[in-house]
Amino acid sequence: MRLLLNWLLSAIALLIVAHVVPGFIVSGFVAALLASVVIGFVNATLGLALKVITFPLTVITLGLFWFVINALMLVLASALVPGFQVSGFGAAFIGAIVLAVVNAIVRAIAGSFARKDHR
Repeated sequence: MRLLLNWLLSAIALLIVAHVVPGFIVSGFVAALLASVVIGFVNATLGLALKVITFPLTVITLGLFWFVINALMLVLASALVPGFQVSGFGAAFIGAIVLAVVNAIVRAIAGSFARKDHR
């Protein structure tokens, strides 16, 4: 159940980012769902490997280089998912930053609702 919720929240976050960041386009909810799966898979495989390899650079930049890696993962996912388009590295970089913020906010809101249901 938690996996399904995370998947839905990631898709919602992608839709929000698409409305905020120019050049970050999601054609609909199904494309957002598919894109969130692909982004998760790419981040869990290639993204993880890149984060391990570039860890010294990430430490030097105080973690900011991870946004570059996340931007690259968004560009790769946009090449694989029809209906999900990121036009350029600039849009991907800004999208990666906004997506991190939106994901944190959406998950915090969902977490607060989950805690209220259990009381």
